[in-house]
Amino acid sequence: MNAIDTHFADRPFIVGIGGTTRPGSSTESALRTALQYAEDLGAETQLFGGEALSTLDVFSPEVRERSPAQRAIVDAVRRADAVIFASPGYHGGVSGLVKNAIDLLEDLRADERVYLDGMPVGCIVTAAGWQGCNTTLGAMRSIVHALRGWPTPLGVTLNTAGVKLFDAQGQCLDAQVAASLRVLAEQVVNPAGVFVQRNKKSELLL
Repeated sequence: MNAIDTHFADRPFIVGIGGTTRPGSSTESALRTALQYAEDLGAETQLFGGEALSTLDVFSPEVRERSPAQRAIVDAVRRADAVIFASPGYHGGVSGLVKNAIDLLEDLRADERVYLDGMPVGCIVTAAGWQGCNTTLGAMRSIVHALRGWPTPLGVTLNTAGVKLFDAQGQCLDAQVAASLRVLAEQVVNPAGVFVQRNKKSELLL
């Protein structure tokens, strides 16, 4: 299967988690763009953006009950074939808003597929400077490794300092940024599609 062969019998399901409290943020626009490319490549997607993340209670591991909003994220990731995380770089790290949602994935620790085990995971970071971009991307990749996921070879970092990368409708204004987000989508969708087909064949053999 080459880099653009996306003819899957069953559509891979990709979950996007990320954004900020600001509507139309560059972080969420980048995530939406990547998910749209994933759909163009044959995937089914679901977005949990800034508005959804801002309604979440603070994750408390000692509390077993989950709100409907919390369960929605956990259930979506539980059935996902791949995930894309997108965060702004706040003081060199992943934002509390996004990290709080990721921490909910602790609820997957006892699943047959523990956490994100074996899943391709795309990482997108926006920050007002390359230092924040790079340190946050490193932190995000470490989080993915801790959750047993496989970060895609390309992690997309967007330096938003003094540059408008998306218009008011969320459309990407920079051809290079758009190309990078498409490559990330390909690197998420293609392995996810392979895993779907592999699992389907395993079910037929049972």
